[in-house]
Amino acid sequence: MLWPEALSAFKNFLRLERGLADNSVESYLRDIGKLASFLSHDIRPEAVSEEDIHRFLAFLTEIGMSSASQARILSGLKAFFEFMRLDRRRDTDPTYLISSPRLTRKLPEVLQVEEIEEMLRSIDHSTPEGTRNRAILEVMYSSGLRVSELTELKISQCHFDEGYLLVVGKGNKARLVPIGSTAIKYTEIYLEEIRNRAEVQKGCEDHLFLNRRGAALSRVMIFYIVRDLAEKAGIHKTISPHTLRHSFATHLVEGGADLRAVQEMLGHESITTTEIYTHLDRAYLQQTLKEFHPRA
Repeated sequence: MLWPEALSAFKNFLRLERGLADNSVESYLRDIGKLASFLSHDIRPEAVSEEDIHRFLAFLTEIGMSSASQARILSGLKAFFEFMRLDRRRDTDPTYLISSPRLTRKLPEVLQVEEIEEMLRSIDHSTPEGTRNRAILEVMYSSGLRVSELTELKISQCHFDEGYLLVVGKGNKARLVPIGSTAIKYTEIYLEEIRNRAEVQKGCEDHLFLNRRGAALSRVMIFYIVRDLAEKAGIHKTISPHTLRHSFATHLVEGGADLRAVQEMLGHESITTTEIYTHLDRAYLQQTLKEFHPRA
């Protein structure tokens, strides 16, 4: 079997059997394509050996790829060769005995409440984009959405009377996420004053947040909006839309929220993923002790 044929079959498996989003599927295929390129497509997928995988990982180390990136690629390779085995295209999995590189967990950047307020104050509410951007920031910080969940959020999924959003996350899994009264207020202002008067492109009639041309906002555009507001607010941190999601979760945990509830709101499959915020909470408590205790 040639690589293009194997990748096509794996692509269908990821979409149909595992229900992964297009971005996740493409990420898997890119990583497996790196192995195919390394092997110069000379070795067919069913002939790849454990030694070939070791040589590939050694090459990634030589070119300076981080342990986190190597671990992600190896995870994709494991999924691919497990699929090959289950689909009876191989008898063995060459990655089975290969362990992922040891990772050091990097704590995410978090904004203080005052910094988020500065970002909100930096918005020019006299423009349509400013009204929209205020609603975007309020929704992201109020509900902890992923950027892809925000760009795909539909008006029909906003149940403001009940105080929640119906969000479709990774793997097309839907969950109910609460939304605060302030975020509802500014989103309704945006809907009434901007969104309901806009000329909407075909196919985007139900999308909540639109650009000036009436099309759904892209992930890149959300990134630029957040970064621009951070610069205007004088925040000198590495900021992205995900920073607001981290800040949402961290502030909940710092305030004493139940970790299982935070896990549900974030849409994490594993509580282990959410537990990173307990580390952030401990760091916050230690810093508080250091600053305010007379014997610290």
